[in-house]
Amino acid sequence: MLNNFRNLNSLYQSLGARWLAFRLGYALRMRTGLIRKQVPSYRWQDRPLATWLKKGVPSQPEAYARWRRQSPRKFFFEPSRAERSSALRHGDEAPWDPQLAAAEAERVLSGELKYFAHKFVKTGFPPDWQRDPVSGIELDSGKHWSEISNEGAVDIKFIWEASRFSMVYTLVRAAAFTRDERLAEAFWELIQAWAESNPPNTGPNWMDGQEAALRLMAWTFGFHAFMDSPSTTPERIAQFTVMVAAHAERIYKNIDYAISTHSNHTISEAFGLWLVGMLFPELKGAEKYFSFGRRLLEQEALAQIFPDGSYSMHSINYHRFILHIYFYALRLGELNGSPFSEALQERLAKSVEYLARLIDSETGQMPVYGSNDGALVLPLNNCDFTDYRPLLQLGSCLMKKELLFEPGPWDEDLSWFYGGEFTAKHAKSAKEKTSLSDLSDLRGESFPDSGIYLLRGVNSKAILRCVDFRSRPSHADQLHVDLWRGGINIACDAGTYLYSGPGIWRNGLAHTSVHNTVVVDRQDQMKMVSRFIWTNWAKGKVLRHDDKVWQGEQDGYQRLADPVHHKRTVLSLGEDRWLVVDHLAGKQVHHYSLHWLLCDGEYGVQELAPGNFGIKLDSSDSELPDSKVFVQMGLLEGTGNFSVVRADGNSTRGWRSRYYGQKEPAVSLMLETDRPRVCFWSYFGFESDSLELMERSMTIASKDWSVTINLDEFNKSLSVK
Repeated sequence: MLNNFRNLNSLYQSLGARWLAFRLGYALRMRTGLIRKQVPSYRWQDRPLATWLKKGVPSQPEAYARWRRQSPRKFFFEPSRAERSSALRHGDEAPWDPQLAAAEAERVLSGELKYFAHKFVKTGFPPDWQRDPVSGIELDSGKHWSEISNEGAVDIKFIWEASRFSMVYTLVRAAAFTRDERLAEAFWELIQAWAESNPPNTGPNWMDGQEAALRLMAWTFGFHAFMDSPSTTPERIAQFTVMVAAHAERIYKNIDYAISTHSNHTISEAFGLWLVGMLFPELKGAEKYFSFGRRLLEQEALAQIFPDGSYSMHSINYHRFILHIYFYALRLGELNGSPFSEALQERLAKSVEYLARLIDSETGQMPVYGSNDGALVLPLNNCDFTDYRPLLQLGSCLMKKELLFEPGPWDEDLSWFYGGEFTAKHAKSAKEKTSLSDLSDLRGESFPDSGIYLLRGVNSKAILRCVDFRSRPSHADQLHVDLWRGGINIACDAGTYLYSGPGIWRNGLAHTSVHNTVVVDRQDQMKMVSRFIWTNWAKGKVLRHDDKVWQGEQDGYQRLADPVHHKRTVLSLGEDRWLVVDHLAGKQVHHYSLHWLLCDGEYGVQELAPGNFGIKLDSSDSELPDSKVFVQMGLLEGTGNFSVVRADGNSTRGWRSRYYGQKEPAVSLMLETDRPRVCFWSYFGFESDSLELMERSMTIASKDWSVTINLDEFNKSLSVK
């Protein structure tokens, strides 16, 4: 990408001279082999434990193990470990089922790992750490990490996933219930097998400092959980510390790259250094790692978490990612007498409030805006990957000492962070709190920093995207609308699926064409110059937002030779009916295509009038008395071509992805026309509704009410009343 000089100017305009200069210099360091000299490969035996420890700390395994046990740092569950284990073994009531963790642990032992927090994949035990178990492709384990490309046929995430060691959390959770020594032994066998296959700075699993940090996060969790196990021998403790030290050094020597991204990579790598400095003070670099990591964590919390609580990467999943890291650090710092600043904690509290506004409290689901790569870095429960209640329950307890939800399986995280005392000592009853559905304060429904806006019906809500980007976009999704009714995401975001898939699936769901908005001349709203980098950022502007009407515009198509202006108006019509009106205007003829992606279900299509099309969608997931959603689309004037696609085998149409690496059918509606100017309208209602289109207006009626709307009026922002 950086060698394509046609993109350099747009990169400079969007990301700045400093970013561009660093990336060019980093590419030069990679190409010339300078990185290999700065972060060299070596064998584990080349740098034994004594080379890493401060003076006065014994390095012989027996003596070092005694030193570690006599000088422990506090960890989450140590004060109540025995109490929890006894309670679980004797079947004391808990709002989660510990048998689920035990069953999953058995699958780990039999050679199956849960990939991307969703699907079990046969990997063997231990896994082949350099092999993608899905494609069968294996990368060269003998090369320095800087010599391995992540641009080839393999999606590197399928190799990295096993080396994140998410299975450690499962082993620990199961061991707390079963006290099965096989689980502790499995932890140490996995650690040893990884070390044998991954010499320092050699092979694909050393390519990314973030992966090293997440590995440290899981390893230290298992290390402290199994510290008293017979399997935890002095030799294993000594070797483990060497591995921790090597990972911290790898992160520290190349963290400038992570810092340049201004992303979750910066936060995770800073956390990795802080974690090692906190838990392994005997290492020579401990103070350096701790202070540098802490400073970065403080700095990036204020830089990346916006004042309204939203996240600068424009990704709900990545927001959860960084909150899990901060919650982990916050609690560890608290236990060890090293709390973080009030400013940082205020941003985390704002994040919890922000996400609580977006969540569907009955299902725990969120919109899947932005990059959704399957990252679940703190899997301490058996809730589904799409369920954000564990995150918000933990965050609310940490930040406000309150519970957001009634007791449920999402409470297991609290047990690991606080032990058995959290319900009485650290939280108020959820029954005392106002329901999440009571959100009448409109000021809490606008999040301009990340461009998220909400309108609510009786049992429905619309979530809108309109961003004045101050940080790198994730998807080209300006004016996208998510529509939810009764816990069902009726009009939905397509998600991500794959970053490095073949052909159209190379981050193909990031494009404008799969979002619920209008595409002009088959072009994206912004220019994609690599899988993850957009230039010519489209700017959004909100024109009106009250309890019934939202109106905004975006300028992504102003860059065309004949600029096109796009304005969208969304109306809550009452009784969970919604109307969306799009006005687009240029001087010459353009190809306009309005797209809606609906959840899967049985459907029937009909043409109600020239240029007016309808679809009845029956979502079997809905528990409402009327599960049929009636969607109509049309043009104020002229005619268009209407199409419905479900799971198209030759394009990205008709697909959604809620879990990384997996896609599922969805229903794609598209209305296309060629004109200089166009007014599209889209109505979401019920089968019993009637809609009459007149010359410049429409009348919508049900049994109990009717409304007449002049569609032309919505093209005049000041006249919306």
